[in-house]
Amino acid sequence: MFTRREVVGAGVALALAGPAAAAKTRDRFVERDGIRFTIGGKPYRFAGANMWYGAWLGADAAYGDRERLKRELDALAAMGITNLRVLASSEKSPLLNAVEPAMHDGHGHYDPALLSGLDFLLAEMGKRQMRAVLYLTNFWEWSGGMMTYLSYVDHGRFINMNDPAHPWPEFPDHVSRFYGRADAVAMYHNHIRAIVGRTNRVTGMAYANDPTIMAWQLANEPRPGGSDAVGLAALPAFKAWVQGTARLIRGLAPRQLVSTGSEGLKGALEREAIVKAEHAIPEIDYLTCHIWPLNWGWVDAKNLAGTEQAGAAKVADYIAQHIRIATELGKPLVIEEFGYPRDGGSYDPSAATAFKDRYYRQIYSAVEADVARGGPIAGTNFWAWSGEGRAAHADHRFVAGDVTGGRAWLGDPPHEPQGWYGVFDSDASTRAIIRAHAAAIATPVA
Repeated sequence: MFTRREVVGAGVALALAGPAAAAKTRDRFVERDGIRFTIGGKPYRFAGANMWYGAWLGADAAYGDRERLKRELDALAAMGITNLRVLASSEKSPLLNAVEPAMHDGHGHYDPALLSGLDFLLAEMGKRQMRAVLYLTNFWEWSGGMMTYLSYVDHGRFINMNDPAHPWPEFPDHVSRFYGRADAVAMYHNHIRAIVGRTNRVTGMAYANDPTIMAWQLANEPRPGGSDAVGLAALPAFKAWVQGTARLIRGLAPRQLVSTGSEGLKGALEREAIVKAEHAIPEIDYLTCHIWPLNWGWVDAKNLAGTEQAGAAKVADYIAQHIRIATELGKPLVIEEFGYPRDGGSYDPSAATAFKDRYYRQIYSAVEADVARGGPIAGTNFWAWSGEGRAAHADHRFVAGDVTGGRAWLGDPPHEPQGWYGVFDSDASTRAIIRAHAAAIATPVA
């Protein structure tokens, strides 16, 4: 295998923009001007989504479904979504929960169907005037990621996430070794050269010359470690990795933006100084912030009514801290991951989303207020779009092989319960909130 619904609504939107405007937009890159993004000198703000599986769904293979991908993009466009954050790497991995198939094996051998799937995704996004943020590896295990690179160079040794024999924070502490392993980083940099230097076989355009790609991200949620002792010791190597990788990408794609993919304070040992140090690097164009109230223990999925208020206060404070940090650094801020459980902690698409909807309103209201006062927040990407996807099993657990025909790709990666955080096409109230936010912060076609 390895070798070197709204369709009408989306169509109306493109028709109103006109062919000249659409062509003009496709020729212009997103740029940074202080705390703002611009296109052609005019402000660019966006309501976006995470769709990590876009390349898999776009693959011309048994696990892909290009027609579904086009329908999903049309549905997102009709909601006003103009930006997608997408996985642009997965490493063939021995880890228990790593997604399959993998994009590459760390030694220059790639799955051609996944590369063509990424090509197809970017081509279809360009037709809809959407912008992409592509992340190039993962701190976590679900796409192989940094632990897998370490296994390549460390005689196959690795630790599985959530292994009782290696309780938290052993996994993130072990992953922190990646930054100081020149041989592992070299393999990762070779992947960056392959992807950032790729030419799209659908459009014929070099990735580095494609304005559809707004930004490249170093990784999904990179952090120096899990414990203070290990993370603080790894800081010099971590910062060197951030700067060295950002410079590599800048040299390969000078017209596209670069960001870290960080959670913010939660990915920086809760230390503001670390957030500032990694984002003050000149080659890093903007800050990112992820907000996970359930994962961080701020709310209880089985008692949302009793814990929601206290959680909301922590969410508000977390957003305010990152607005202040971004303002002090003079760079834009994107809240690029945020998710919340369905009522009662259910994973079923039929379960209510009253608490989730309130959480989305809180995030969006904070963003709209910051935009109104001229603050640094420039965009949002909710986690995550599931659309037409549905879990294949009643227990909502992913099983290898479920993806035949493409329906089982969801916003929740295979290591998570299917339906945990994703937004389905049937979630009418949540989609209405997203649509209203997109309209509230929309900027005109440049």
